[in-house]
Amino acid sequence: MNRQNIQPDALAKRVVAGHVLYSHVVTVEGRRTIFVSGQVPRDRHGNVVGKGDMRAQMRQVGENVKAGLEAAGATLRDVVKITTFIVGYKPEHRSLMHQVRSRYVSKENPPASTLLGVQALAIADYLIEVEAIAVAGRRASAGGRRAGQSGAGIGRARDGSRRGDRGGPELGPGQPPRARRRGRRTAEAA
Repeated sequence: MNRQNIQPDALAKRVVAGHVLYSHVVTVEGRRTIFVSGQVPRDRHGNVVGKGDMRAQMRQVGENVKAGLEAAGATLRDVVKITTFIVGYKPEHRSLMHQVRSRYVSKENPPASTLLGVQALAIADYLIEVEAIAVAGRRASAGGRRAGQSGAGIGRARDGSRRGDRGGPELGPGQPPRARRRGRRTAEAA
């Protein structure tokens, strides 16, 4: 992955404890872009962690983002954009957020970042939600595949033709991929 963090001279840098907290601009060239849905303070069993405790919820959300990235074959260092939503945001939340966030965000190459104060999130007990975008320079491992994804399917072969369509009959739109690979029409598509 080729990544460049840019701090334009025309824009002020936010520095705390000698570290720039976020990048105004991040450019990336990589193989895969990973979108992590807004992560909320729930443990792996679905239980809300830290009801009423912002610090505990921030830590859980950080761990959830980390777990999502790892499942996709990425790390926290691959994050290029992060968006944080805090219920009832107050300026004092900012320093707490930076204390906890420093465990999860690269100090050398901080991602572009947006912090939003919101009235509420999906569940009343949630105080914070974080979504992330990462770009990884390598392909996902088998353990990082989406649920139900086998790794096989219609894609481009090395010669540029579509795998599964070479030498078969013309097939109409609306047919499921499995039927197209076998060269058959299905009752739904007929």
